[in-house]
Amino acid sequence: MRLRLWLRLFLVFATLSVAALGGFVVWQQHSFRRGFRDYLDQVALDRLGNVSTLLAAQYAVHGDWEFLRHDPRQLNRLLDPDREHADPRPPPPPADEPPPRDGRPQPPDQAMRRDDDRPAPRDDRPPPPRGDRPPPHPPGPFDLASRTLLLDAAGNAVVGARDISTQALSVPVQLDGKKIGELHLAPLPQLLGDLDRTFAQAQMRDALISGLIVLVAALLFALALAYWLLKPIRSLAHATRALATGDYGQRVVISRRDEFGDLASDFNHLASALEQNREARRQWGADIAHELRTPLSILRGEIQALQDGIRLPNAAALASLQAEGERLTSLIEDLYQLALADAGALDYRFAAVDLATLIAETIDLHAPGFADIGLALESHLPSTKTVRGDARRLTQLLDNLLANARRYTDAPGRIRLTLVEIGEVLQLSIDDTAPGVPPASLPLLFERLYRVDGSRNRTGGGAGLGLAICRAIVAAHDGQIEASASPLGGLRIDIRLPIQTR
Repeated sequence: MRLRLWLRLFLVFATLSVAALGGFVVWQQHSFRRGFRDYLDQVALDRLGNVSTLLAAQYAVHGDWEFLRHDPRQLNRLLDPDREHADPRPPPPPADEPPPRDGRPQPPDQAMRRDDDRPAPRDDRPPPPRGDRPPPHPPGPFDLASRTLLLDAAGNAVVGARDISTQALSVPVQLDGKKIGELHLAPLPQLLGDLDRTFAQAQMRDALISGLIVLVAALLFALALAYWLLKPIRSLAHATRALATGDYGQRVVISRRDEFGDLASDFNHLASALEQNREARRQWGADIAHELRTPLSILRGEIQALQDGIRLPNAAALASLQAEGERLTSLIEDLYQLALADAGALDYRFAAVDLATLIAETIDLHAPGFADIGLALESHLPSTKTVRGDARRLTQLLDNLLANARRYTDAPGRIRLTLVEIGEVLQLSIDDTAPGVPPASLPLLFERLYRVDGSRNRTGGGAGLGLAICRAIVAAHDGQIEASASPLGGLRIDIRLPIQTR
């Protein structure tokens, strides 16, 4: 059986409530009984104090305790005077004699005359009481005679209960400041009287009723609390199921400033990111299809023209076919590189790389081609620090950036490369001259297949994958890359790589 989370929380709260209230009731009853017994013992001690004064007066008259040894009932009368004289009536007469009127025996003839003169008793009258007087009341908590022992000054028992424990309460008996004896009182082991037990039971009943009321209230509160705590989870679960079915427009509205509110905010961000990724994936598929269709259409047209005899199969026609094939190959290679970067499968062999030397070698390779189209390459590379990187991938990064600058810089123009040390990083800045990039397009330059002009068939333009590959390479080197407006009037690309410290 699968228990729902709200039911588990409710059971936990209910168990804790029952355990806490049960423990409180048990402790409260134990504390009440102990406190009540202590109260009764204190009352008894106060009475023993009065008895001690009376015993001291009797001791002053007799000079010793012998008068109590000969008549122990004197101590009982002092301790429990009401109990000693509780029933002063004489015992009833035997069942076969009528009770005397004045308590004196009657002459036989007078008794007989009265019997003769007396009318016959009715059958429905109850018979006279038989036996002895009614039994005395059972001892209660204030029955001190059965719990008290008198000791003399030497500690010897004089009169009273002999089985007093060592934990007995004591009251000294003093005469003229001198201790002449001691009264010991056994503590109450339990509540003895019916009235005491009735009072204790009433207290326990009231405590149990109060505990049950509090328990019911606590259980209702626990149920409401479990429902309130898990309400956001139910909303999140519903939204998650919708998200799993592809409904990325699902959002959760939870107006709470706690962990559930943070979770709802994270869920909404996740849904938004998934929605954006889906749109990007759709656009990516459409763009890839368009990019592949363009060179393939050109190739098909060229081949069709050759087949129809419109164009002659000469060197120019073959060169055009080769150019379109190379363009298609380059596009497929870029797509392959991006797929490897997404899968984390790009091959990197990290080592210490002198970035200034690597930049200088790359400039030397590209300078002639730039000069042929009227572009000048400038460099300022004062830093001699090294970075931890893959020289082959860093060279690919520089090639892509220089190719992008060459493709989108009008002649005559110039491209400047500057390497500076900023704290714990090396920053490479690549600036070119006009044309520039609109500010709204700067954050989008590193997106796949994005080009500022929006064209996909421009002869001099690329497919818009070079900067996306650059971002993947920089990220693999724990660096950062960003685009901004160049002071030369064109585009500026800043690359920051951490300096190798060991």
